[in-house]
Amino acid sequence: MNGKLLLYGATGYSGQLISQQALASRLDFEVAGRDAGKTRALADQLGVGSRTFSLDDAAGIRRGLEGVRCVLHCAGPFSRTARQVMEACIELHVHYLDITAEFGVFALAESMSEAAAAAGVMLLPGVGWDVVPSDCLAVHTSRRVARPHRMRIALKHFGGISRGSALSAAEMLQLGGLVRVEGQIVPSAEPPQRTFDFGEGPEDCLRMPLGDLITAWKSTGVPNIEEFFQTGLTALATGGDPLSLPAGPTEEERNAGRSTVLAEVTDLDGTVVRSLIDTPSGYAFTQLSAVEIARRVLGGEHTPGFQTPASAFGPELATRIGDTRIIDL
Repeated sequence: MNGKLLLYGATGYSGQLISQQALASRLDFEVAGRDAGKTRALADQLGVGSRTFSLDDAAGIRRGLEGVRCVLHCAGPFSRTARQVMEACIELHVHYLDITAEFGVFALAESMSEAAAAAGVMLLPGVGWDVVPSDCLAVHTSRRVARPHRMRIALKHFGGISRGSALSAAEMLQLGGLVRVEGQIVPSAEPPQRTFDFGEGPEDCLRMPLGDLITAWKSTGVPNIEEFFQTGLTALATGGDPLSLPAGPTEEERNAGRSTVLAEVTDLDGTVVRSLIDTPSGYAFTQLSAVEIARRVLGGEHTPGFQTPASAFGPELATRIGDTRIIDL
């Protein structure tokens, strides 16, 4: 290992799961957050160091990152918190990871790529269930045809939804049905719903502007990309006040099923191929993938600038996490 990991937002739902996995993986890490009492209590429980600072305090962020090699940012909604952490990381030459699925954060990281590369810093948002499986699947599926021209990605998440994920989903839905057409991000003029078969018959999915509109473009170069999400979960995320939801699903709920992503790629000649990636439930996968990627970065595996999971570590990354597998349909 080469340096220390700082896990910010460690007392949140996903942050606690990731902290437990980081401890089990024997990473050199400290936990951080804005609430001193909660952060210190978690640190004492884990037997690691703690730091307290607010993401509204630019000077505090910079003091908080002293001596850190990599930040794993887990405090969303990331549309409100990612920019200030990325800017501090670039200034202090600290690698940046987060667990977002929010389109805007990937676009932000893409826009800061040149500055990050000049500083020798990797910006890698999306080290959780979205976008690690979907990004690796996009590369795998696009390689099944000679001239991939169009890609549709559909996600079916299992394991309930956390309060933080519900807040992020509500913000993303406000962006409307964005798609990528001939390399450009534009509003979609097509109906917002499509059906996809994840293996148990057609299921309704809603077009959503998730991170793969950015990451799949970078990882594959496919110029036309649409992304969809299982409608049952989006209804749960937006059907009421997200703050009224439980912090997140229980361990039993997380372990009671699996999550899947389907990629459909069309070649210029009209050939259509489909592949599916089958993973542990979303939060269970995130717990494993975030720590695995942090471990690699601390071990010296990193590429400066904005990266995706597949561009940084290859499309085989996802199938090396848990009992994940890719199936060509």
